[in-house]
Amino acid sequence: MNYFEIMDEMFSEFEEYKEIQKGKGIRGKLITIINPDAHKLAAIVESIHLASLLHDDVIDEAETRRGVASINAKYGDFTAVMLGDIIYSKAFFELIDFGKDIAKIISNAVYLLSQGELEDVKLSKNINTDKAKYMNMIYKKTASLIEASCAAAALSKGYDSEKFALYGKNIGIAFQIVDDLLDITQDEKILGKPSMHDFFEGKTTLPYIYLMESLNSEDKEKLIKNTGIIKKGLNLLGRNRKTVLSHHKAFELTDELEAKVEEMLVCLKEEKNGS
Repeated sequence: MNYFEIMDEMFSEFEEYKEIQKGKGIRGKLITIINPDAHKLAAIVESIHLASLLHDDVIDEAETRRGVASINAKYGDFTAVMLGDIIYSKAFFELIDFGKDIAKIISNAVYLLSQGELEDVKLSKNINTDKAKYMNMIYKKTASLIEASCAAAALSKGYDSEKFALYGKNIGIAFQIVDDLLDITQDEKILGKPSMHDFFEGKTTLPYIYLMESLNSEDKEKLIKNTGIIKKGLNLLGRNRKTVLSHHKAFELTDELEAKVEEMLVCLKEEKNGS
């Protein structure tokens, strides 16, 4: 069985689980690329990711996820939270079978992920222009579990886990920056969730941070007043040439990360071939 089939078997008794639209399974794919025999580990990590999304949708009051009604929208916040807890609990129960070292890697990533979620909420209460805080938050919230996925898979196969961890970390950070950009540049049909969601929640992702750096005092004040409050703020974002430049600047950072990933990929291929 592949990892999605293993997940379905793990949670087959829960009708609400069957309503969940699965994603691309990036974490699971990375695990099974590194170790083709690690589908159970991939299922556990994907389960943890899924549980975090259920909780995330409650926090964000999201009505859709991947183009369909979210669990909280369909069954209520209580059911979504409890289903997330059930999935977390089962995943950790199964994780024990992989030994202390792998269990520590994955459980520490969940600890970081939870910190990142909390920091994301805190940062959204005010306009954050500190890139270091943003980068630290997305590392914890998104990249940490991808980093751990690659490290755990490498460890299970006898590879250098630190090298694979760095590979996963860079992929994770680039993934989140692109996701933040897509929130601005794409529509709901493409995203499978409402566009401009970060803006309406008052979250200052990297494109907004770069935009704030380029604006004069008057335009900054306009953006701050509009962020997370009224739709007129879209006009500022959509028509301002500096917004386009902020997008390009954010994409430049993802290009740098992609280059690092490519460099690491060469090293990792050598690692696999030499084992």
